[in-house]
Amino acid sequence: MTPTLQQLRYLVAVADCRSITAAACSVYIAQPALSRSIQSLERDLGVTLLDRRGRRATLTAEGTRVVRLARTVLDAVGAIEDVGTARRSALRATVKVAATPALCGVIAADLVPSFVERHPEIDVRLLRHDSREALERALVDGAAELGLVHLPVDQELSAYRLQDREIVLISPPGSELPDPVPLRMLGGLRVVLPPLGTGRRTELEAMFGRLGVRPLAVAENDERTAPRTGGVTEERGSLIGYRDTVFRVFHHRVEVRSFSPPLLRPVGIAHQPGPLSAAARSFLVHARHSAPAGAPAS
Repeated sequence: MTPTLQQLRYLVAVADCRSITAAACSVYIAQPALSRSIQSLERDLGVTLLDRRGRRATLTAEGTRVVRLARTVLDAVGAIEDVGTARRSALRATVKVAATPALCGVIAADLVPSFVERHPEIDVRLLRHDSREALERALVDGAAELGLVHLPVDQELSAYRLQDREIVLISPPGSELPDPVPLRMLGGLRVVLPPLGTGRRTELEAMFGRLGVRPLAVAENDERTAPRTGGVTEERGSLIGYRDTVFRVFHHRVEVRSFSPPLLRPVGIAHQPGPLSAAARSFLVHARHSAPAGAPAS
């Protein structure tokens, strides 16, 4: 019968360790099992390979010859296995995707796992940036190849629109407000806002300016250091947030109302103009098919 690779490995281990017991330890097998394997090899070949005296085991002349040939075989098998390992390593790629905290917990939380499941040969590194400005710098500097971001983006970048997120009013239970809420009612409405100077507050202030309304800020809540429920469940005021985060944060402890007309904010995937890596192209295609929303955005 043809010797197995396992039998050859055991015999080489005995030759290296000069002890059946030590050889068994080196290949993580019980000593009786190793002895039986080599005895089976001897029977198949019809020769004695080991001279067993006490605790030591030395090679016979036939054993020395078989070990020399076995080392050649095992080296060749190892080289063949290395070819496969190198091939798998060469095929494995990494794509770096940047996202803001607001999108890490919603869009990226669904998009990245579904992509990895479909493309197990590609590693995704999700890089979190505290502001959209920092994310855009990461794309321009090459620290990330793709970025999940609210649109629009810097004119130096290319972007594809993935989906729209609805901006809603999140209020304490029992709020006497119509549903949907006319946008004009934001004027003078008691709201909890992010601190001045933060990216989220700047975005909200810009939105208020476009709408021509001025809510009454009754409290500030830094979403990075305080619970995002800040003030709402305590009936201090309403929050302005995204519908896709309401249940995850508040469960059923608040009232959620759309605005009239609806307030929608597009989410896209951005990158530097020019060719993308194969891994980034695969991620972009997956993102566009997973959340189809139309044409490229500039």
